[in-house]
Amino acid sequence: MELSVYQKDGIDTGRTVVLGDAFDIEPHDHVLWLDVRRTQAARRSGTAKTKERGEITGSTRKLYRQKGTGMARSGSVKSPLRRGGGRTFGPRPRKYRLRLSKKTRRLARNSALSYRLREEEVHVVDALEFNTPSTAWLSGILGTFGLDGSRVLVVTASNSPHVFRSSTNLHRVVVREARNICAEDVLRARTLLIEEGAVAVLNQATTES
Repeated sequence: MELSVYQKDGIDTGRTVVLGDAFDIEPHDHVLWLDVRRTQAARRSGTAKTKERGEITGSTRKLYRQKGTGMARSGSVKSPLRRGGGRTFGPRPRKYRLRLSKKTRRLARNSALSYRLREEEVHVVDALEFNTPSTAWLSGILGTFGLDGSRVLVVTASNSPHVFRSSTNLHRVVVREARNICAEDVLRARTLLIEEGAVAVLNQATTES
């Protein structure tokens, strides 16, 4: 599959780029679900904690005699059945992290890229070079491609701090370096704006064993 390469002002450069295997596979929905679940689980802090009966401060004396009161037997004010008592099977600090192999994560990312290409929501620009951060400049580039107000994932070939800082005030725009994008990044975006050099980075990661 080939796509035309455009300049930042939207003018066709007359060149095309071969997208390669990263964009041309049969999407695997289950692997996509696994990888999205992995990235969402990694964001969970896992710090929720409630006190069990052994951690409640209170007297340990028996509340009332065993027999003769006409009430159920109760031995502790810290019982989970009483108000102010400990919680039964409450949450405890834990890690929600899930592990997937590199090959599986790569398959999920390529599946998401293939879906976006099938929907014709992939645009290739020759380079995004900013001398200084400029929200207006990045917004203008998106406007030339008709992407104003859309959820856009901007994929750069290398670390581009000026491009990243230019996107911080555009709440629907996310900038990622090609080697760091995951399936969730691609699926959250409606459209991809990819630097020409980033295509080679994505395909290089695909061919690695």
